[in-house]
Amino acid sequence: MISVNGVMLPAHAGENVVDALNRFQTELPQVCYHQQLGPIQTCDTCIIEIDGQLVRACATPVQAGQVVRTEVAAAKTAREEAYDRILGNHQLYCTVCDNNNGNCTVHNTVALIGVEHQQRPFQPKPYEIDSSNPFYRYDPDQCILCGRCVEACQNLQVNETLSINWESQNPRVLWDGGKPIGDSSCVSCGHCVTVCPCNALQEKSMLHEAGMFTGIPLPMFNSAVAVIKNIEPSIGYTPILNLSEIESAGREGYVEKTKTVCTYCGVGCSFEVWTKDRHILKIEPTHGPANGVSTCVKGKFGWEYTTSQERLTSPLIREGERFREASWAEAIDLISSKMRTIKEEHGPDALAFIISSKGSNEESYLKQKLARQVIGTNNVDNCSRYCQSPATVGLWRTVGYGGDSGTIKDIEAARLVIGVGTNTAESHPVLATRVKRAHKLHGQELIVVDLREHEMATRADLFLRPKAGSDFVWMNAVSKLILDEGRAADAFLAEWVNGIEEFRDSIKDYTLAYAVRETGLSEAQLRDLADRIVRASDRSKEGGVCVLWAMGVTQQMGGSETSTAISNLLLVTGNYMRTGTGAYPLRGHNNVQGVSDFGAMPDMMPGYQKLADQDVRDKFGAAWNCEMRPERGLDNTQMIDAANEGKLKLLYLTGEEMSLTDANSNHVAEGYGKLDFFIVQDAFFSNTAAYADVVLPASPALEKDGTFTSTERRIQRLYQAIEPLEGSMPDWRIYQMIAQALGADWNYTHPGEVMAEAAALTPLFAGVSYERLEGYNSQCWPVAADGTDTPLLYTEGFHFPDKKARLYPAIYAPRVQTEDSEYDLHLNSGRMLEHLHEGNMTFRVPGIAALVPDAFVEVSPELAAERGLQDGSFVRLVSPFGAIKLRALVTKRVFGNQVYVPMNAKKAQDAVNHLTGQNRDINTNTPAYKDTSVRMEVLGDVGQTPLPRTNHRYATRTPQNGVEVERKWARPDYVYPGDGLGLLEGASLNSRVDKFGAGADD
Repeated sequence: MISVNGVMLPAHAGENVVDALNRFQTELPQVCYHQQLGPIQTCDTCIIEIDGQLVRACATPVQAGQVVRTEVAAAKTAREEAYDRILGNHQLYCTVCDNNNGNCTVHNTVALIGVEHQQRPFQPKPYEIDSSNPFYRYDPDQCILCGRCVEACQNLQVNETLSINWESQNPRVLWDGGKPIGDSSCVSCGHCVTVCPCNALQEKSMLHEAGMFTGIPLPMFNSAVAVIKNIEPSIGYTPILNLSEIESAGREGYVEKTKTVCTYCGVGCSFEVWTKDRHILKIEPTHGPANGVSTCVKGKFGWEYTTSQERLTSPLIREGERFREASWAEAIDLISSKMRTIKEEHGPDALAFIISSKGSNEESYLKQKLARQVIGTNNVDNCSRYCQSPATVGLWRTVGYGGDSGTIKDIEAARLVIGVGTNTAESHPVLATRVKRAHKLHGQELIVVDLREHEMATRADLFLRPKAGSDFVWMNAVSKLILDEGRAADAFLAEWVNGIEEFRDSIKDYTLAYAVRETGLSEAQLRDLADRIVRASDRSKEGGVCVLWAMGVTQQMGGSETSTAISNLLLVTGNYMRTGTGAYPLRGHNNVQGVSDFGAMPDMMPGYQKLADQDVRDKFGAAWNCEMRPERGLDNTQMIDAANEGKLKLLYLTGEEMSLTDANSNHVAEGYGKLDFFIVQDAFFSNTAAYADVVLPASPALEKDGTFTSTERRIQRLYQAIEPLEGSMPDWRIYQMIAQALGADWNYTHPGEVMAEAAALTPLFAGVSYERLEGYNSQCWPVAADGTDTPLLYTEGFHFPDKKARLYPAIYAPRVQTEDSEYDLHLNSGRMLEHLHEGNMTFRVPGIAALVPDAFVEVSPELAAERGLQDGSFVRLVSPFGAIKLRALVTKRVFGNQVYVPMNAKKAQDAVNHLTGQNRDINTNTPAYKDTSVRMEVLGDVGQTPLPRTNHRYATRTPQNGVEVERKWARPDYVYPGDGLGLLEGASLNSRVDKFGAGADD
């Protein structure tokens, strides 16, 4: 208990006093403090008295028996003095400010403290506004030097770009020590803009758009600001603030704030989207369960695709080589007629359905229901076949559930994080921030095993580069070494794991000597790796080992076997069943987890209920009034094979650029050409849509309600922010129209009804409901009927009948298409931070497209020297399956005879999957994209560098330990605003500001 203004209140020992006061709803100014950033201690506006001393509430820990007083005269005077210094650095013009939205900390603090007049008038700073970033601008004259942006950049996002030059006569926020923002290492994540307590950092999409008076021309705008400043000395701030409050309230009538969930990677960031009609003003993250205030460049700024002029607004029907616009009635009638005819003539298995990983859970459920109930086929799949199906199989085999063992909080709590085949900072950037923060601030150890030296590799304590496709070998060798040397978690294995002897026998040949030959790693590296894992696995201590992996593992011939080996290694070392441990296959697209969860699989019903199970078929058959078939349907890759063989007649594809994302694009195109009827449903006329017979215009996420499930297994609601573009329609409504045209009795009026049906039939989601998911509430499956969810799996055993995990004897499946004399280079591919996959959404965001305008090929300096290449050299990459022409980018990120091509390509002919072949994971048919060898033809021409010199990858970061407020305190003109009796005699941060207020201080 502590005493707060004479009242005894409960508090938590060690928490910051400011957090306790906020919980008690005690009014206290706090300009620089932000709960997710922690104490910054730059503003001094939270000074209070504790046990007779004036201290900062933000940086003082709670102790039992403390006597806290917030309203004593000395503390109030100190706070007023501190805030007056802030106002000397900020020009108040709230009524005509785009940031006058009721959430401006500076504005609100003026009212809270009751400021009527500034003792230190605002003085302009000798710097220009920096508008060089495509998405936001920095106005030094509005900057109060609170340091929130620096703290967020250095210690939350951990991009380490921002700092403050405290020693300067005129301090300001710096990007890489003083570069223009657009030439710096800034990744446009938006953290700085989100946490800025005023309008110094602001989204360009807000400027001149948000307020009633903010769109006036610049001369008039400046005049309005001058009027406000001229009348303040005579009338005080209260009337001015009252007017600004009225203006701010008026915005509520036309600025909508809608909670949504990001449509990019699988992290599952959630935030409010601010809209004005169809104009997207900004994305405002606050307290999303996965991200808090964090975003990446795509989640914060990558939404212009929604309002793109290239959106489809009418169904299209092919006539010869052209398309014509058609009504919805005509398109639905044609589709239902073709489906009915093909089913009658060739049977239901002549039709197939591919479901979008960017669509909602409810839409996934309805489309697989359309296939199974209305058509009668299990030919249902989704794009997880291209990335995460092998990881799911590895986890099913060993621990029972095909999802992350815990949440991002568990990854943060780990003592050791191992990333294998994952470029986390670019593919899952917000999750990466949590690893980078734990590594930088909390002593977490980081090991990266990958072919390419991406950001996480440069930060790692240990970076290993094994030969391509050999991860399975070193994992088994390390497991064997740990077992052989008696360092396994024997007690854990005895109590919770089956199959130890069979597993020992299966890895008996994986000696260190064999692993050295097969992987190229040294014996010393393998022993060091084993030692680090064992040290971090000590079950007597908090945390343990988390392994993160992605496409570098799964897109191999043995993707599912290597995923199994990862889980086996975690079991051997006891890294399950507690916080800070476990397996984390990082899901690529926003709903790639949910689309499989809700039944878009050829052999599984929603919740991974097996079609082979008679009870499952009976349950769904009774609910849907149909006969359920037990046979496994075709997966994505088998559908294309069947089309080429003439067996598949109709394909209905939603929201996937399959012609560019499936392996061997030429083979895919041939399959499309042999279909009798092809339906593509998308927001844009994609490259895949060019092969279609009917194209249906769908609505993106901001135009519909539903839920997504993130890589954490976290189910979250998204709400319709703007009306569907005229002529388009949400996917779920389209599915219902087709089902009704085929005679089905579907009458859903809202996605919540679909979720209720799915939950009633699916034990994994028994307690999921829209009411429990209201707002920012979320649920991690499995969810019990009473709504209890499971953020951390396996706390009471594993998902098998006997509650024991299984060490599964996996099989090594080495690469098939290795380098030879003709194809002498290994091709690697993957994502880039700025783009999602092929770029259908992100290339329609001009600011993002300017950062990475096209595809390219990364070549190592040694390969460039050997082949006479430089940045911009045109080359042709040739494989047995196709060829593409690209410009080269010379970089140390790749090594030796390895080349890297990003997945995103502006033009279809440049897409990397023209090079990849038909090799597939031996269990899941996931294409072995990474098992590709190519040759390079140097074409002689040289163009501009394919990556603009303004891209952040060219810049050098400026890491430091947060805002480094001690440097501010060390200034000769800084005085703590509570020292001595002469509180109003202290100098401010800027002596030039004090100079103008000196007369009032006498």
